[in-house]
Amino acid sequence: MSLIEITPASHDVLLDLTYATPGNFTGKPVYARAACYLHADAESRLRQAIDLAARQGLKFKIFDAFRPSEAQWVLWNHTPDPEFLADPRRGSPHSRGAAVDLTLVDGEGDELEMGTDFDAFTPLSHHANTEISKTAQRNRFLLLGLMTAAGWDFYGNEWWHYQLFGARDYALLGDSDLPASMMQA
Repeated sequence: MSLIEITPASHDVLLDLTYATPGNFTGKPVYARAACYLHADAESRLRQAIDLAARQGLKFKIFDAFRPSEAQWVLWNHTPDPEFLADPRRGSPHSRGAAVDLTLVDGEGDELEMGTDFDAFTPLSHHANTEISKTAQRNRFLLLGLMTAAGWDFYGNEWWHYQLFGARDYALLGDSDLPASMMQA
């Protein structure tokens, strides 16, 4: 296994690990410990995106990255919606350390307008939705441009979700693959 921890100090990003709080669509914490990891291949691509964003005076705020398979089951059991969640029997790119959910923030750390919140499971969250403000559309295109220029693929239904090309070629990982559990206190 080759997961690398992503921290504000090591990667100059902001972390708002939503699934470690009750402020997610399940209404309760999914992770007992807030931590952010990516597979080494994804971490390398993230560093490229961070550099590109910095040239524009921007940073990333990460909502989720590696998600233990156990956590994917918690999310799926709460909301089994294949339009927005990967069926854990097939496995999520997140559970392979090959996906990241994020947004852009300005120099003050304020999120750029994206038209919906993270994990808004509606058609308004689709990348190409034109029913959001022009500012939000531009910001989504900016995020898309930065991430794809750094070698990331995107999921059309979620403006915040990016994954490695061939993400499903990576091994599924669980909580026991981490240096310290995210699922247990």
